[in-house]
Amino acid sequence: MTTFETQHWPNLIGGKALDGSGSAAERISPGHAQIAARYVSASKADVDAAVAAARREFDTGSWPRMSGAERAAVLRRVASRIEQEVDALALIETVESGKPISQARDEVRGAAGIWHYAAGLAQQTYGDAHNALGEGFLAMVVKEPVGVVGVITPWNFPLLIVSQKLPFALAAGCTTVIKPSDMTPGTTTRLVQILHEEGLPPGAANLVHGGGDVGQWLAEHPGTDMTTFTGSTRVGKSVARAAADSLKKVSLELGGKNPQVVFADADLDAALEKVVFGAYFNQGECCNAGSRLLVHQDVAEEFTQRVVQRTHDVVVGDPLDEATKVGALISEHHLGVVTDYVALGEREGATIATGGQRLDAPVGRYFQPTVLTGVPKAARVAREEIFGPVLSVVTFSDLAEAVEITNATGYGLSAGVWSRDIGTAMSYAQATRAGTVWVNCYMEGFPEVCFGGYGASGIGRELGRTACDEFSEQKSIVVRTGAPLPKWVN
Repeated sequence: MTTFETQHWPNLIGGKALDGSGSAAERISPGHAQIAARYVSASKADVDAAVAAARREFDTGSWPRMSGAERAAVLRRVASRIEQEVDALALIETVESGKPISQARDEVRGAAGIWHYAAGLAQQTYGDAHNALGEGFLAMVVKEPVGVVGVITPWNFPLLIVSQKLPFALAAGCTTVIKPSDMTPGTTTRLVQILHEEGLPPGAANLVHGGGDVGQWLAEHPGTDMTTFTGSTRVGKSVARAAADSLKKVSLELGGKNPQVVFADADLDAALEKVVFGAYFNQGECCNAGSRLLVHQDVAEEFTQRVVQRTHDVVVGDPLDEATKVGALISEHHLGVVTDYVALGEREGATIATGGQRLDAPVGRYFQPTVLTGVPKAARVAREEIFGPVLSVVTFSDLAEAVEITNATGYGLSAGVWSRDIGTAMSYAQATRAGTVWVNCYMEGFPEVCFGGYGASGIGRELGRTACDEFSEQKSIVVRTGAPLPKWVN
């Protein structure tokens, strides 16, 4: 039997490690049925204390007043520490989330790369100058940190997603309060510990543990100036409502029902690998999951059969086994949600071509990689986010129908298109209401390229050269340089 050490994760407020004053909690590893971590949830008073610490640092502390070069130096040291602790961080993430250890290591390495990129942006805060406003006037537009930022992150990619937010907020000069998922608190806690070890001032990054109530307290807190949230569209709406009461800035990265669209002239061998990867990577518990396969009717039968056969090769099992490609689902409740969706698909007319059931295992929560074929394009399993290893196959007749089906869900996070005809691919990419469109590839991510969605998939953009702008305000300064002002009253 696989064993690992149970971790204790403190709240971190004003640079001090503290147990919360809420209820004690523990996280059972979804792949091993052992206790992975213990912590004590924050109370409302703890959240108040964390926000107050962030406010003190922002108002009177050193972090917002440092040069970009000084902030960059801290972020670079943190990036290097993440690289040094890849194996330890990956182990924490795997036992808490159930994801395969090989994927967890890749995630940690990717997070380190984002911190390196953010460090560069800390030294590249540019504004505008306007010197053609007429004689005697000069105007400047400068960027300033928005203030105290509440950072609320999900359980599926804990370290990677906090790294798409936190380093850019810090690079901009903001201070923060972070609330990780109560199911995967470990790597975010360790990250904040590393920040303190590498010289981040106390109060610049605070962390509170707990469930949705703690997240709600943070989202609606009058002492924060912005909330950045990644999670479900349903919870994202409640975060937006909470932010509306105080008119604070909000950034939301939410759900998706992302298609991979395969035209008849596509490189079917290349598409096959990415369709299977996109559907089952991270157990399908991924906002970017390619959970819909839209395949042209001329190649639908052949290609779908190949997808089913390739799905049989996907290894499901112990997340700590290097051969595993699909690990354990996050919770018993979520396993039930996925199971119910498969049953719904059958009622809607789909056929289970492979999978469709919980995998029999001595311990852990595993679901078979599943392909639903013959899915009507209006079916709920073709339009709603399942967030599990379930691929819905829908056929289309031409480009116009592919675009229609793509845009019919209300989501607009990402899409992939496969065609050897660049005109077809670009026409699809331009007509698709999605924040990212991959052409003849899928789920290729780079810190340099912005990420976010349309519609029900969110508000704002992460990553890219404008990532710090999400955590900034713009200020216009108009200067009279000496020319006399006209009289208003003679």
